[in-house]
Amino acid sequence: MEIVPLGDSALIVRVREQFDDAPEETLNEVLQTFQQLRSAAIPGVIELAPAYTSVAVFFDPIAVSKAFASGTSDDVVDWMAGRIRAAVGRRTRDRRSLVGRSLPRIVEIPVCYDPEFAPDLDEVARHAQISTDQVVELHSAADYRVACIGFVPGFPFIAGLPKKIATPRRSNPRKEIPPGVVGIGGAQTGIYPLRSPGGWNLIGRTPLKLFDPTKDPPVLLRAGDRVRFRAITREEFAAFAEATAAKESLNR
Repeated sequence: MEIVPLGDSALIVRVREQFDDAPEETLNEVLQTFQQLRSAAIPGVIELAPAYTSVAVFFDPIAVSKAFASGTSDDVVDWMAGRIRAAVGRRTRDRRSLVGRSLPRIVEIPVCYDPEFAPDLDEVARHAQISTDQVVELHSAADYRVACIGFVPGFPFIAGLPKKIATPRRSNPRKEIPPGVVGIGGAQTGIYPLRSPGGWNLIGRTPLKLFDPTKDPPVLLRAGDRVRFRAITREEFAAFAEATAAKESLNR
């Protein structure tokens, strides 16, 4: 484990060097570290953010310096690093209890792969040298896991994409992508939760809302969740979206 500064108010706890060598094992270790740090409740910590091979620890330097009566920035970083090492050092003792509390959720995501929502499906098929139907079949049949959340609120970086349909990002990103659009970016897949720019290859769209600031938590997916995509028709997409809109109207 390596702990390195990220500016003057954050530290990166690097759990492993590579993700692709053992993705499942690496993600489990990152999530275990995240849970240990959360349970430690280190004074001054504002937020913990798990990523592919690391956990970012954001903290308030003033609150931290008050916690141990020192005012220098170097002491703050050293003190935080020491508390992090102490928390993560309990890995063996806490492993069983942490695993028992953190069984991954399985979330099904309905996706319509209709050409209306999939402007890059043909390009992905050409790159893989297979038909568009085969792309859809491969994408919707795989078992996935959310590696981390980032880019915009609720955007899931999802590992487990079949290598056959891995496709490089577009050389010219789009200025605006609607919420719910499913894309492929290199060896991963993801879902745009908000209207935003993006350079991934767009192959479908889900009627589910991935980010809703009125809910707690506001995000549909979390790091560690297992994801399964289910192909739906254009009619099913419209019906689902209509039902969701009606439900939201009643709740206002």
